[in-house]
Amino acid sequence: MKARTSIFIATSLDGYISRPDGSIDWLNDANAAVPPGEDCGYAQFMSTIDTIVMGRNTFEQVLTFDPWPFDGKKLVVMSSRPVAIPAHLAATVSASSETPEALVARLTAQGCLHLYIDGGKTIQSFLAANLVDDITVTTIPVLIGAGRPLFGALPDDRKLKLLSSKSYPFGFVQNTYRVEPDA
Repeated sequence: MKARTSIFIATSLDGYISRPDGSIDWLNDANAAVPPGEDCGYAQFMSTIDTIVMGRNTFEQVLTFDPWPFDGKKLVVMSSRPVAIPAHLAATVSASSETPEALVARLTAQGCLHLYIDGGKTIQSFLAANLVDDITVTTIPVLIGAGRPLFGALPDDRKLKLLSSKSYPFGFVQNTYRVEPDA
């Protein structure tokens, strides 16, 4: 049985996860309206995750966060180019140029149970490989007009079943879907 693979991400209303240059200033601005202590289910979600898989661009963005948000979690950076991993993270962060299929197979064989897939290109590659089990998208009420889209081209349709939908008083709307298995 393969490890469960999940996406938990925010997008602008027009479907972007960042500006064209990778900036998430619009998301940081929106998060200022979130009441203290509210995380839209992120901590509960992260409590179920044992391994995070993200692309190099996302990893480089996360490296700017203080403090490091993934203490105690194994993290794999997917990249076809070398990845600079800071010495203080070397015990829990590794890099891989494997295909999504090979990486999931290896992590499953190593005993990983629940993978958090993050980063636009990485998410798109896992969806194209039909490896995503569930998707949680929190839509932020802002139109940024251009940027890096969450979703991209797929070899065929991915049918989804809505599992839950929640609106927050500060304007965020969160939908969770199960990716239906191929018939």
